[in-house]
Amino acid sequence: MSGERGQLWHGRFESGPAEELVEFTESLSYDQRLIFSDIACSKAHVKGLHEVGLLTREQLGEILGGLDAVEMEYRNGTLTFVASDEDIHTAIERRVTELVGASGARIHTGRSRNDQVATAFRHYLLGAIDEVGARLVQLVSVLTQRAADVAPREDGEGPCRGGAYLPGFTHLQQAQPVLLSHHLMAHGWALLRDLERLEDCRRRVDVSPLGAGALAGSSLPLAPDRTAELAGFSARFENSLDATSDRDFVAETLFVLTMVGIHLSRMGEEVVLWSTDEFGFATLDDAYATGSSMLPQKKNPDIAELARGKAGRLIGDLTGLLATLKSLPLAYNRDLQEDKEPLFDAIDTVVLGLAAMSGVYRTITFETDAMAAAADSPGAVATDLAELLVADGVPFREAHATVGALVRRSLEEGVALVELVRDEPHLGERAVALFEPGAAVAQRTTPGGAGPQALPEQAGRLRKALDAAARTWLDA
Repeated sequence: MSGERGQLWHGRFESGPAEELVEFTESLSYDQRLIFSDIACSKAHVKGLHEVGLLTREQLGEILGGLDAVEMEYRNGTLTFVASDEDIHTAIERRVTELVGASGARIHTGRSRNDQVATAFRHYLLGAIDEVGARLVQLVSVLTQRAADVAPREDGEGPCRGGAYLPGFTHLQQAQPVLLSHHLMAHGWALLRDLERLEDCRRRVDVSPLGAGALAGSSLPLAPDRTAELAGFSARFENSLDATSDRDFVAETLFVLTMVGIHLSRMGEEVVLWSTDEFGFATLDDAYATGSSMLPQKKNPDIAELARGKAGRLIGDLTGLLATLKSLPLAYNRDLQEDKEPLFDAIDTVVLGLAAMSGVYRTITFETDAMAAAADSPGAVATDLAELLVADGVPFREAHATVGALVRRSLEEGVALVELVRDEPHLGERAVALFEPGAAVAQRTTPGGAGPQALPEQAGRLRKALDAAARTWLDA
Protein backbone atom coordinates (compact mmCIF):
# COMPACT_ATOMS: atom_id res chain seq x y z
CA MET A 1 0.00 0.00 0.00
CA SER A 2 1.64 3.26 -1.10
CA GLY A 3 1.29 6.95 -0.37
CA GLU A 4 -0.60 7.35 -3.63
CA ARG A 5 -3.71 5.79 -2.11
CA GLY A 6 -4.72 9.23 -0.82
CA GLN A 7 -5.62 10.61 2.59
CA LEU A 8 -6.32 8.35 5.55
CA TRP A 9 -10.01 9.13 5.12
CA HIS A 10 -10.11 8.55 1.33
CA GLY A 11 -12.40 5.51 1.45
CA ARG A 12 -15.56 7.55 2.11
CA PHE A 13 -15.00 9.80 -0.91
CA GLU A 14 -15.41 9.10 -4.59
CA SER A 15 -12.98 11.79 -5.71
CA GLY A 16 -9.83 13.32 -4.27
CA PRO A 17 -9.68 16.63 -2.39
CA ALA A 18 -9.45 19.95 -4.16
CA GLU A 19 -6.03 21.58 -4.29
CA GLU A 20 -7.33 24.53 -2.31
CA LEU A 21 -8.55 22.23 0.46
CA VAL A 22 -5.18 20.54 0.71
CA GLU A 23 -3.27 23.81 0.79
CA PHE A 24 -5.56 25.42 3.33
CA THR A 25 -5.73 22.47 5.73
CA GLU A 26 -2.18 21.12 5.70
CA SER A 27 -0.04 21.39 8.82
CA LEU A 28 3.02 19.41 7.74
CA SER A 29 4.91 22.64 7.09
CA TYR A 30 5.06 23.38 10.81
CA ASP A 31 4.12 20.25 12.77
CA GLN A 32 7.21 18.30 11.74
CA ARG A 33 8.72 19.21 15.08
CA LEU A 34 6.28 16.70 16.62
CA ILE A 35 7.85 13.78 14.72
CA PHE A 36 9.91 12.35 17.57
CA SER A 37 7.03 12.65 20.02
CA ASP A 38 4.62 11.04 17.57
CA ILE A 39 7.03 8.16 17.01
CA ALA A 40 7.52 7.68 20.76
CA CYS A 41 3.77 7.69 21.39
CA SER A 42 3.13 5.40 18.43
CA LYS A 43 5.60 2.92 19.87
CA ALA A 44 3.73 3.03 23.17
CA HIS A 45 0.44 2.55 21.32
CA VAL A 46 1.52 -0.54 19.37
CA LYS A 47 3.18 -2.05 22.42
CA GLY A 48 -0.15 -1.62 24.19
CA LEU A 49 -1.95 -3.25 21.26
CA HIS A 50 0.40 -6.22 21.50
CA GLU A 51 -0.13 -6.57 25.25
CA VAL A 52 -3.91 -6.81 24.79
CA GLY A 53 -3.57 -9.29 21.93
CA LEU A 54 -4.36 -7.00 18.99
CA LEU A 55 -0.89 -7.36 17.46
CA THR A 56 1.33 -10.42 17.23
CA ARG A 57 4.93 -10.24 18.39
CA GLU A 58 6.04 -10.38 14.75
CA GLN A 59 3.72 -7.51 13.75
CA LEU A 60 4.90 -5.47 16.71
CA GLY A 61 8.53 -6.00 15.78
CA GLU A 62 7.91 -4.97 12.19
CA ILE A 63 6.07 -1.78 13.19
CA LEU A 64 8.68 -0.81 15.76
CA GLY A 65 11.38 -1.40 13.17
CA GLY A 66 9.48 0.74 10.69
CA LEU A 67 9.12 3.56 13.23
CA ASP A 68 12.85 3.39 13.98
CA ALA A 69 13.58 3.56 10.27
CA VAL A 70 11.37 6.61 9.77
CA GLU A 71 13.08 8.36 12.67
CA MET A 72 16.49 7.59 11.20
CA GLU A 73 15.43 8.82 7.76
CA TYR A 74 14.20 12.07 9.24
CA ARG A 75 17.40 12.59 11.22
CA ASN A 76 19.46 11.86 8.11
CA GLY A 77 17.37 14.18 5.95
CA THR A 78 16.26 11.36 3.64
CA LEU A 79 12.59 11.14 4.62
CA THR A 80 10.54 12.23 1.62
CA PHE A 81 7.05 13.62 1.98
CA VAL A 82 4.28 13.16 -0.59
CA ALA A 83 1.23 15.19 -1.55
CA SER A 84 -1.15 13.14 0.58
CA ASP A 85 0.82 13.82 3.78
CA GLU A 86 -1.52 16.27 5.47
CA ASP A 87 0.51 16.33 8.65
CA ILE A 88 3.50 14.62 10.22
CA HIS A 89 1.28 11.96 11.77
CA THR A 90 -0.08 10.92 8.37
CA ALA A 91 3.40 10.96 6.90
CA ILE A 92 4.78 8.64 9.57
CA GLU A 93 2.00 6.09 9.13
CA ARG A 94 2.27 6.23 5.35
CA ARG A 95 6.03 5.69 5.40
CA VAL A 96 5.90 2.87 7.99
CA THR A 97 3.31 1.09 5.83
CA GLU A 98 5.55 1.49 2.79
CA LEU A 99 8.45 -0.02 4.70
CA VAL A 100 6.78 -2.99 6.45
CA GLY A 101 3.63 -3.61 4.42
CA ALA A 102 0.49 -5.04 5.97
CA SER A 103 1.74 -4.75 9.53
CA GLY A 104 2.12 -1.01 9.06
CA ALA A 105 -1.55 -0.75 8.18
CA ARG A 106 -2.34 -1.95 11.71
CA ILE A 107 -0.56 0.94 13.46
CA HIS A 108 -3.75 2.99 13.63
CA THR A 109 -5.79 0.25 15.26
CA GLY A 110 -7.87 1.66 18.12
CA ARG A 111 -6.58 5.16 17.50
CA SER A 112 -7.92 8.34 15.90
CA ARG A 113 -5.88 11.23 14.69
CA ASN A 114 -7.74 13.20 17.35
CA ASP A 115 -6.21 11.37 20.29
CA GLN A 116 -2.99 10.69 18.38
CA VAL A 117 -2.30 14.37 17.70
CA ALA A 118 -3.28 15.47 21.21
CA THR A 119 -0.99 12.82 22.72
CA ALA A 120 2.01 13.68 20.56
CA PHE A 121 1.44 17.39 21.19
CA ARG A 122 1.39 16.94 24.96
CA HIS A 123 4.46 14.69 24.79
CA TYR A 124 6.36 17.33 22.80
CA LEU A 125 5.22 20.11 25.12
CA LEU A 126 6.56 18.34 28.20
CA GLY A 127 10.05 18.49 26.71
CA ALA A 128 9.60 22.11 25.62
CA ILE A 129 8.45 23.12 29.11
CA ASP A 130 11.53 21.47 30.57
CA GLU A 131 13.75 23.51 28.26
CA VAL A 132 12.01 26.75 29.22
CA GLY A 133 12.36 25.83 32.89
CA ALA A 134 16.09 25.21 32.50
CA ARG A 135 16.53 28.57 30.73
CA LEU A 136 14.63 30.34 33.49
CA VAL A 137 16.85 28.76 36.12
CA GLN A 138 19.87 29.94 34.16
CA LEU A 139 18.67 33.56 34.11
CA VAL A 140 17.77 33.54 37.83
CA SER A 141 21.23 32.11 38.53
CA VAL A 142 22.85 34.96 36.59
CA LEU A 143 20.79 37.56 38.47
CA THR A 144 21.62 35.92 41.80
CA GLN A 145 25.32 35.93 41.05
CA ARG A 146 25.34 39.54 39.87
CA ALA A 147 23.39 40.50 42.99
CA ALA A 148 26.06 38.82 45.12
CA ASP A 149 28.78 40.67 43.21
CA VAL A 150 27.39 44.08 44.18
CA ALA A 151 26.09 43.23 47.66
CA PRO A 152 27.44 44.98 50.78
CA ARG A 153 30.55 43.46 52.30
CA GLU A 154 31.28 43.27 56.01
CA ASP A 155 34.75 44.66 55.32
CA GLY A 156 33.38 47.57 53.27
CA GLU A 157 33.47 51.18 54.32
CA GLY A 158 30.78 53.82 54.74
CA PRO A 159 27.16 53.66 55.94
CA CYS A 160 26.26 51.15 53.22
CA ARG A 161 29.36 49.03 53.92
CA GLY A 162 30.41 49.15 50.29
CA GLY A 163 27.28 47.82 48.62
CA ALA A 164 26.21 49.38 45.32
CA TYR A 165 22.96 51.32 45.48
CA LEU A 166 20.77 53.33 43.13
CA PRO A 167 17.50 55.26 43.13
CA GLY A 168 14.36 53.20 43.41
CA PHE A 169 11.54 54.52 41.26
CA THR A 170 7.79 54.82 41.37
CA HIS A 171 6.00 56.40 38.42
CA LEU A 172 9.53 56.51 36.91
CA GLN A 173 10.28 59.27 39.42
CA GLN A 174 13.04 58.87 42.00
CA ALA A 175 11.52 57.61 45.23
CA GLN A 176 13.95 56.02 47.71
CA PRO A 177 17.42 54.55 47.31
CA VAL A 178 17.72 50.75 47.17
CA LEU A 179 20.62 48.36 47.05
CA LEU A 180 21.44 47.22 43.52
CA SER A 181 21.55 43.63 44.74
CA HIS A 182 18.01 44.05 46.12
CA HIS A 183 16.90 45.41 42.74
CA LEU A 184 18.42 42.49 40.81
CA MET A 185 16.91 39.96 43.19
CA ALA A 186 13.47 41.50 42.60
CA HIS A 187 13.71 40.26 39.02
CA GLY A 188 14.87 36.88 40.29
CA TRP A 189 11.82 36.47 42.50
CA ALA A 190 9.49 37.34 39.61
CA LEU A 191 11.11 34.72 37.40
CA LEU A 192 10.89 32.13 40.19
CA ARG A 193 7.14 32.71 40.23
CA ASP A 194 7.17 31.94 36.51
CA LEU A 195 8.92 28.67 37.34
CA GLU A 196 6.24 27.84 39.89
CA ARG A 197 3.52 28.52 37.33
CA LEU A 198 5.40 26.45 34.76
CA GLU A 199 5.72 23.51 37.14
CA ASP A 200 2.03 23.64 38.00
CA CYS A 201 1.12 23.92 34.33
CA ARG A 202 3.35 20.96 33.44
CA ARG A 203 1.37 18.72 35.79
CA ARG A 204 -1.77 19.28 33.69
CA VAL A 205 0.09 18.76 30.43
CA ASP A 206 1.36 15.41 31.71
CA VAL A 207 -1.84 13.50 30.85
CA SER A 208 -2.20 11.02 28.01
CA PRO A 209 -5.31 11.24 25.77
CA LEU A 210 -4.33 8.00 23.98
CA GLY A 211 -7.29 5.62 23.95
CA ALA A 212 -9.94 8.33 23.77
CA GLY A 213 -10.23 7.70 20.03
CA ALA A 214 -12.08 10.26 17.95
CA LEU A 215 -14.29 11.21 20.92
CA ALA A 216 -15.84 8.14 22.57
CA GLY A 217 -13.12 5.59 23.17
CA SER A 218 -13.10 2.21 21.43
CA SER A 219 -14.83 -1.16 21.44
CA LEU A 220 -11.40 -2.79 21.31
CA PRO A 221 -9.80 -3.95 24.60
CA LEU A 222 -7.42 -1.02 24.91
CA ALA A 223 -5.49 -0.25 28.10
CA PRO A 224 -5.06 3.55 28.30
CA ASP A 225 -3.33 3.41 31.68
CA ARG A 226 -0.69 1.11 30.27
CA THR A 227 -0.11 3.11 27.09
CA ALA A 228 0.16 6.28 29.17
CA GLU A 229 2.85 4.59 31.24
CA LEU A 230 4.66 3.31 28.14
CA ALA A 231 4.63 6.80 26.60
CA GLY A 232 6.07 8.34 29.76
CA PHE A 233 2.97 10.17 31.01
CA SER A 234 2.01 10.35 34.67
CA ALA A 235 -1.72 9.84 34.07
CA ARG A 236 -4.33 9.11 31.42
CA PHE A 237 -7.49 10.99 30.50
CA GLU A 238 -10.65 10.80 32.61
CA ASN A 239 -13.23 11.61 29.92
CA SER A 240 -12.82 10.81 26.22
CA LEU A 241 -14.81 13.84 25.02
CA ASP A 242 -12.69 16.13 27.12
CA ALA A 243 -9.48 14.36 26.15
CA THR A 244 -9.74 15.07 22.44
CA SER A 245 -11.18 18.58 22.71
CA ASP A 246 -9.11 19.92 25.61
CA ARG A 247 -6.62 22.63 24.73
CA ASP A 248 -6.63 24.24 28.15
CA PHE A 249 -3.09 22.98 28.53
CA VAL A 250 -2.03 24.95 25.45
CA ALA A 251 -3.71 28.15 26.64
CA GLU A 252 -2.25 27.75 30.11
CA THR A 253 1.26 27.18 28.77
CA LEU A 254 0.87 30.21 26.53
CA PHE A 255 -0.17 32.29 29.53
CA VAL A 256 2.89 31.21 31.50
CA LEU A 257 5.15 31.92 28.52
CA THR A 258 3.50 35.31 28.10
CA MET A 259 4.16 36.16 31.74
CA VAL A 260 7.80 35.21 31.23
CA GLY A 261 7.84 37.49 28.19
CA ILE A 262 6.31 40.34 30.16
CA HIS A 263 8.97 39.98 32.84
CA LEU A 264 11.68 39.95 30.16
CA SER A 265 10.07 43.05 28.66
CA ARG A 266 10.23 44.87 31.98
CA MET A 267 13.87 43.91 32.38
CA GLY A 268 14.56 44.97 28.81
CA GLU A 269 12.96 48.37 29.34
CA GLU A 270 15.17 48.86 32.35
CA VAL A 271 18.33 47.98 30.42
CA VAL A 272 17.28 50.42 27.68
CA LEU A 273 16.88 53.22 30.23
CA TRP A 274 19.97 52.42 32.28
CA SER A 275 22.25 52.30 29.24
CA THR A 276 21.29 55.78 27.99
CA ASP A 277 23.65 58.71 28.53
CA GLU A 278 20.85 60.38 30.47
CA PHE A 279 20.78 57.60 33.08
CA GLY A 280 24.32 56.30 32.69
CA PHE A 281 23.67 53.43 35.11
CA ALA A 282 24.97 50.62 32.87
CA THR A 283 27.21 49.86 29.91
CA LEU A 284 26.42 46.97 27.60
CA ASP A 285 29.08 44.50 26.56
CA ASP A 286 29.96 44.82 22.87
CA ALA A 287 28.86 41.23 22.22
CA TYR A 288 25.34 42.05 23.38
CA ALA A 289 24.85 45.40 21.65
CA THR A 290 24.66 46.64 18.07
CA GLY A 291 25.74 49.75 16.22
CA SER A 292 24.09 52.14 13.81
CA SER A 293 24.45 52.02 10.03
CA MET A 294 24.61 55.82 10.01
CA LEU A 295 25.61 57.06 13.46
CA PRO A 296 29.15 55.95 14.38
CA GLN A 297 28.81 56.81 18.06
CA LYS A 298 25.79 54.60 18.72
CA LYS A 299 25.71 51.49 20.90
CA ASN A 300 22.18 50.14 20.78
CA PRO A 301 20.49 47.76 23.27
CA ASP A 302 18.76 45.69 20.59
CA ILE A 303 18.31 42.56 22.72
CA ALA A 304 16.63 44.57 25.45
CA GLU A 305 14.43 46.34 22.91
CA LEU A 306 13.39 43.08 21.26
CA ALA A 307 12.68 41.51 24.66
CA ARG A 308 10.33 44.44 25.15
CA GLY A 309 8.84 44.21 21.66
CA LYS A 310 8.32 40.45 21.56
CA ALA A 311 6.09 40.60 24.64
CA GLY A 312 3.38 41.96 22.35
CA ARG A 313 3.88 38.99 20.05
CA LEU A 314 3.43 36.58 22.95
CA ILE A 315 0.28 38.37 24.07
CA GLY A 316 -0.99 37.97 20.51
CA ASP A 317 -0.25 34.23 20.52
CA LEU A 318 -2.25 33.82 23.72
CA THR A 319 -5.23 35.96 22.77
CA GLY A 320 -5.39 34.42 19.30
CA LEU A 321 -5.72 30.92 20.72
CA LEU A 322 -8.29 32.01 23.31
CA ALA A 323 -10.39 33.53 20.53
CA THR A 324 -10.17 30.22 18.65
CA LEU A 325 -11.27 28.18 21.67
CA LYS A 326 -14.05 30.36 22.98
CA SER A 327 -17.02 28.90 21.04
CA LEU A 328 -16.04 25.35 20.10
CA PRO A 329 -18.63 22.66 20.88
CA LEU A 330 -17.57 19.22 22.07
CA ALA A 331 -15.60 17.38 20.92
CA TYR A 332 -12.87 17.80 18.31
CA ASN A 333 -13.11 20.54 15.68
CA ARG A 334 -10.56 21.30 12.98
CA ASP A 335 -10.19 24.78 14.47
CA LEU A 336 -7.93 23.08 17.02
CA GLN A 337 -5.27 22.72 14.35
CA GLU A 338 -4.62 26.40 15.11
CA ASP A 339 -3.20 25.47 18.52
CA LYS A 340 0.30 24.60 17.38
CA GLU A 341 1.72 27.58 15.51
CA PRO A 342 1.15 30.10 18.35
CA LEU A 343 2.59 27.72 20.91
CA PHE A 344 5.60 26.84 18.76
CA ASP A 345 6.19 30.55 18.19
CA ALA A 346 5.88 31.36 21.89
CA ILE A 347 8.26 28.57 22.90
CA ASP A 348 10.89 29.66 20.38
CA THR A 349 10.52 33.31 21.35
CA VAL A 350 10.85 32.70 25.09
CA VAL A 351 13.72 30.19 24.83
CA LEU A 352 15.77 32.57 22.70
CA GLY A 353 14.79 35.57 24.81
CA LEU A 354 15.84 33.92 28.06
CA ALA A 355 19.20 32.93 26.61
CA ALA A 356 19.83 36.40 25.20
CA MET A 357 18.86 38.23 28.39
CA SER A 358 21.04 35.86 30.43
CA GLY A 359 23.94 37.00 28.28
CA VAL A 360 23.04 40.66 28.71
CA TYR A 361 22.92 40.46 32.52
CA ARG A 362 25.97 38.23 32.73
CA THR A 363 28.14 40.75 30.85
CA ILE A 364 26.62 44.15 31.63
CA THR A 365 28.76 46.65 33.55
CA PHE A 366 26.94 48.51 36.31
CA GLU A 367 28.11 52.10 36.65
CA THR A 368 27.82 52.16 40.42
CA ASP A 369 29.26 55.66 40.91
CA ALA A 370 26.58 57.16 38.67
CA MET A 371 23.92 55.12 40.46
CA ALA A 372 25.11 56.31 43.86
CA ALA A 373 25.29 59.94 42.76
CA ALA A 374 21.67 59.80 41.60
CA ALA A 375 20.53 57.94 44.73
CA ASP A 376 22.15 60.46 47.04
CA SER A 377 20.00 63.33 45.77
CA PRO A 378 18.48 65.31 48.66
CA GLY A 379 14.91 64.38 47.81
CA ALA A 380 15.66 60.69 48.42
CA VAL A 381 15.92 61.45 52.15
CA ALA A 382 12.42 62.92 52.48
CA THR A 383 10.68 59.77 53.72
CA ASP A 384 13.44 59.10 56.24
CA LEU A 385 13.06 62.63 57.60
CA ALA A 386 9.34 62.07 58.07
CA GLU A 387 9.96 58.72 59.76
CA LEU A 388 12.46 60.38 62.09
CA LEU A 389 9.67 62.66 63.27
CA VAL A 390 7.30 59.69 63.56
CA ALA A 391 9.83 57.99 65.84
CA ASP A 392 9.53 61.06 68.07
CA GLY A 393 5.77 60.54 68.32
CA VAL A 394 4.64 62.90 65.56
CA PRO A 395 1.63 61.55 63.58
CA PHE A 396 2.76 60.49 60.13
CA ARG A 397 0.47 62.86 58.22
CA GLU A 398 1.79 65.78 60.26
CA ALA A 399 5.38 64.63 59.69
CA HIS A 400 4.69 64.19 55.98
CA ALA A 401 3.34 67.74 55.76
CA THR A 402 6.31 69.18 57.65
CA VAL A 403 8.88 67.58 55.36
CA GLY A 404 6.81 68.34 52.27
CA ALA A 405 6.79 72.02 53.24
CA LEU A 406 10.59 71.97 53.60
CA VAL A 407 10.94 70.42 50.13
CA ARG A 408 8.65 73.08 48.67
CA ARG A 409 10.63 75.88 50.31
CA SER A 410 13.87 74.41 49.02
CA LEU A 411 12.56 74.45 45.45
CA GLU A 412 10.93 77.88 45.69
CA GLU A 413 13.75 79.66 47.52
CA GLY A 414 16.67 77.87 45.93
CA VAL A 415 18.02 76.86 49.34
CA ALA A 416 19.58 73.43 49.83
CA LEU A 417 17.18 71.08 51.61
CA VAL A 418 19.89 70.05 54.04
CA GLU A 419 20.22 73.66 55.28
CA LEU A 420 16.49 73.96 55.88
CA VAL A 421 16.53 70.64 57.74
CA ARG A 422 19.42 71.87 59.90
CA ASP A 423 17.40 74.92 60.90
CA GLU A 424 14.19 72.94 61.54
CA PRO A 425 13.85 72.64 65.37
CA HIS A 426 12.33 69.16 65.29
CA LEU A 427 15.04 67.81 62.95
CA GLY A 428 18.33 69.68 63.28
CA GLU A 429 21.82 68.16 63.15
CA ARG A 430 20.69 64.59 63.84
CA ALA A 431 18.71 64.67 60.58
CA VAL A 432 21.58 66.18 58.61
CA ALA A 433 23.43 62.86 58.92
CA LEU A 434 20.82 61.29 56.65
CA PHE A 435 22.17 63.36 53.76
CA GLU A 436 25.57 61.63 53.89
CA PRO A 437 26.29 59.35 50.89
CA GLY A 438 24.67 55.96 51.36
CA ALA A 439 23.04 56.89 54.65
CA ALA A 440 19.47 56.77 53.39
CA VAL A 441 19.66 53.26 51.94
CA ALA A 442 21.18 52.05 55.22
CA GLN A 443 17.97 53.12 56.99
CA ARG A 444 15.94 50.34 55.36
CA THR A 445 15.63 47.60 58.01
CA THR A 446 12.34 45.87 57.18
CA PRO A 447 12.77 42.13 56.43
CA GLY A 448 12.61 41.80 52.67
CA GLY A 449 13.38 45.49 52.35
CA ALA A 450 16.05 47.28 50.35
CA GLY A 451 18.66 47.92 53.05
CA PRO A 452 21.85 46.08 54.02
CA GLN A 453 20.53 44.63 57.26
CA ALA A 454 17.75 42.68 55.55
CA LEU A 455 19.75 41.67 52.49
CA PRO A 456 21.57 38.56 53.77
CA GLU A 457 18.35 36.83 54.80
CA GLN A 458 16.74 37.59 51.44
CA ALA A 459 19.81 36.43 49.54
CA GLY A 460 19.78 33.18 51.50
CA ARG A 461 16.11 32.62 50.74
CA LEU A 462 16.64 33.32 47.05
CA ARG A 463 19.60 30.96 46.87
CA LYS A 464 17.59 28.25 48.60
CA ALA A 465 14.67 28.74 46.18
CA LEU A 466 17.07 28.72 43.22
CA ASP A 467 18.72 25.51 44.40
CA ALA A 468 15.30 23.85 44.69
CA ALA A 469 14.37 25.06 41.19
CA ALA A 470 17.66 23.73 39.82
CA ARG A 471 16.93 20.30 41.31
CA THR A 472 13.53 20.33 39.61
CA TRP A 473 14.52 21.64 36.19
CA LEU A 474 18.19 20.74 35.76
CA ASP A 475 18.71 17.52 37.70
CA ALA A 476 15.57 15.69 36.56
